[in-house]
Amino acid sequence: MAAGGRDALTRLEGIHVLTGEHIRLTLAGGVIAGYEVLGTPEEAEIRQAAGAQAGGQELPLIGPGLVDLQLNGYAGLDLNTHPLQADTVRQLNERLWAEGVTSYLPTLITNSDEALRSGLGTIAEVCETDSNHNMAGIHLEGPFISPEDGPRGAHDAQYVRAPDWELFQSWQEAAGGRIRIVTVSPEWPEAVDFIERCTGSGVLVSIGHTAANSAQIQAAVQAGARMSTHLGNGAHPVLPRHPNYIWDQLAEEHLWASVIADGFHLPDTFLRVAAKVKGERLILVSDAVSFGGMPPGTYDTHIGGRVTLTPAGRLHLAGQPALLAGSALPMTAGIAHLAERGIASLGEAWAMASVRPAGLLGLPAAQGLAPGAPADVALFTKDAAGIRILRTYKRGQLKYDACDVSADRDPHDTGFTR
Repeated sequence: MAAGGRDALTRLEGIHVLTGEHIRLTLAGGVIAGYEVLGTPEEAEIRQAAGAQAGGQELPLIGPGLVDLQLNGYAGLDLNTHPLQADTVRQLNERLWAEGVTSYLPTLITNSDEALRSGLGTIAEVCETDSNHNMAGIHLEGPFISPEDGPRGAHDAQYVRAPDWELFQSWQEAAGGRIRIVTVSPEWPEAVDFIERCTGSGVLVSIGHTAANSAQIQAAVQAGARMSTHLGNGAHPVLPRHPNYIWDQLAEEHLWASVIADGFHLPDTFLRVAAKVKGERLILVSDAVSFGGMPPGTYDTHIGGRVTLTPAGRLHLAGQPALLAGSALPMTAGIAHLAERGIASLGEAWAMASVRPAGLLGLPAAQGLAPGAPADVALFTKDAAGIRILRTYKRGQLKYDACDVSADRDPHDTGFTR
């Protein structure tokens, strides 16, 4: 439909981050209505170099909007506070546009039955009342995880429990059927039946926070588990040389793997191996907590204790720098890290954070920037300082503009239109 009585038409020109081509997109009716190739990757590179030498403005990079399958909070907004307020969810949705995120799964971690039921209901309420949100479902990370120290991570031990299908169904009802991923440890005797039931109902089961042995992981995969939650993290500090549950999950061809590539959670050697082994089944998540995007300093957490956020974005327990207290960087930091370390090209890293996770969940955004795909688009630059989001579009509507973040301006008037 037209905005203000006009035909809602937006044209964007730039360099396609996945292909390197010089392209022009036309956004209309909430989808990508037109896709023109204006130059090959080689021609685009020459054009950018010539523009830089002449002191002119380089074309922005254009990519599909980012899809984060695991996000606990950001910018002081915590999804795991109780009771969760609808305004917290709404503000988080708004804040994520600035990070290029056009779809994400709000993630609730291990908690009491009451807290989970309430939090799920609040998220469902926002989904029902806000028609243009960026939530593609919910990720329930726990409480069906390992009770052991190490694999349990920061999850509260008093609420960890065996998989319970009836209980999960009651939570799914509170969520209005929006739970899309549930993280489970296969070490529980009840796990196989639970995984089969989840898979049959269309819920993706991800193995995580686990101390499972090889046979238990194999049984989980046979029952339908399809992903590993932040593989390499949520584990014992010391593992047997072999076998161990990290090797087992890397070796399972049917398992996708999500990783936190912020440069703190995993060494580059692990990321490099995971990229080689998993190939197109490796995806990025931020797993960000509420301290992400906050100024450096020391903060008190609502679950007790103090944490320190360094200027580099590393979040650790106060006075214990060796112990991480969660992730505090957005998806763009992981993309930049993979590209800068040569673990993946910029295009491959962007795909790990956009079309690949969308494909895993069966979202239409998996089509990327193809004609007919949802007009979920991010424009950005990349330099030595990292990735800077310039504009974010959701269903063709401008949601974030780095040049004018406060003004209520015409979303069809873009400085990158040619």
